[in-house]
Amino acid sequence: MHLSDIIGPVMVGPSSSHTAGAVRIGDVSRRLLGEDVTSAEIRFHGSFQSTGKGHGTDRAVVAGLLGMKVDDPRIADSFTLARKVHLHFSLGSIDLGEDAHPNSVKLDLKGACGNSLSIVAASIGGGQIRIVDLDGLPANFNGELPTLIVHHLDQPGHVAEVTATLQRSSINLATMQLYRTRRGGSAVMVLECDQEIPRHTIEALKRQDGIRKVTYLSLLPKEGDEFV
Repeated sequence: MHLSDIIGPVMVGPSSSHTAGAVRIGDVSRRLLGEDVTSAEIRFHGSFQSTGKGHGTDRAVVAGLLGMKVDDPRIADSFTLARKVHLHFSLGSIDLGEDAHPNSVKLDLKGACGNSLSIVAASIGGGQIRIVDLDGLPANFNGELPTLIVHHLDQPGHVAEVTATLQRSSINLATMQLYRTRRGGSAVMVLECDQEIPRHTIEALKRQDGIRKVTYLSLLPKEGDEFV
């Protein structure tokens, strides 16, 4: 357990769930997209929808999509800053069902290089978040470790091929989750790792037969990673 889990994050805003968690959802979503966000459809569920505006949840999500962190004093100005960098966004509501966490949001993103991503995430308290859906398939991770998401056909051998590829790059797995729509249909692997995955390893995974999409959440800072 981290100290921040007990006392909460250093942040701007009145609520760790509605503000800090919302910033982190935006930031992790941007990292998963893998490029600058140019278009975002943001739809809030439950408490996020009913009380989020008063807590600045809408501005916090947009701030995260810009690359701001939870302690950035410019969070309150994120709408204006987004328009300056041509990040087009819309805000609305959605009913994700009674099983969804009340602090949930669905984001449909498009990026500068043509990538797209649909994500459902929840702010679960103390600034912590949980990604629960990626491109319509279940997920369950918090964005605190380098995370590889592999969409593939539900066929024998894909799990072994992916894990063997990671082993050759000396990548140790922290957790692995497997989901599928139905037998022989679409499937997804979510692999949280102890090390960052090299780009050549990710590219090798993309070339494997039966692999439909590879998404990678890196925690390494890169040029343009944080909004200026």
